[in-house]
Formats: sequence, C-alpha cells, structure tokens
Amino acid sequence: MYIKEVTVQNKVGLHALPASDFTRLARSFDSSIWVENGVTSISAKSLVGVLTLGIMKDAHIRIIANGQDEVNAVDALVYFVESGCSNDALLEALARFKEGRAE
Repeated sequence: MYIKEVTVQNKVGLHALPASDFTRLARSFDSSIWVENGVTSISAKSLVGVLTLGIMKDAHIRIIANGQDEVNAVDALVYFVESGCSNDALLEALARFKEGRAE
C-alpha cells in the first residue's frame, strides 16, 4: 500500500472535466486506488464517486493505492493534482508514470 497527501491546486477543484481526467488517469493503472477527503474514501476510478466528494481548491486529499503499480499510480495522480489538473498535466502524467519514466 502506498499513500500520499496532496493539496488541490485547480481553481475549480476536482469538478467536471478535472474529475473526469483524474478518474481516466486512475483507470489507466492496475492497482486499486482510492481518494480520501476527510473521513470519506471512494474509488479514484469512479467519476460519480469522485464528484460526490466535492473536492474544492485548497482541499487536502489522500491518494491511496494497493497493487503492483501502486507507486506510479499515486505519484501520477499527485503530479496531476499538483500541476493544476490540466490536459497537459494528464498527458504528462500518463507519459511519465505509465512508461516508467518516473522521476
């Protein structure tokens, strides 16, 4: 199990398109992945679940993964969130962490 905490940088939080990209990135990994906002934990691969958390800008969330690619999964999602949840951040996270180029 691998866990990291991150602060949401995107001005709208994980809402609509950023949440969709977040779950798309999560689904690209084989590990089981969860996101926590306070006491609620939900699958990071569920768009509806992520949206129900109501994650806003400056929220502190925990990303938790368990599985063979858990480190890359968490690091990719943290990178995406720290980079402002942009489409460029999604593409860079996929390139860096899915191709084993994690730094």
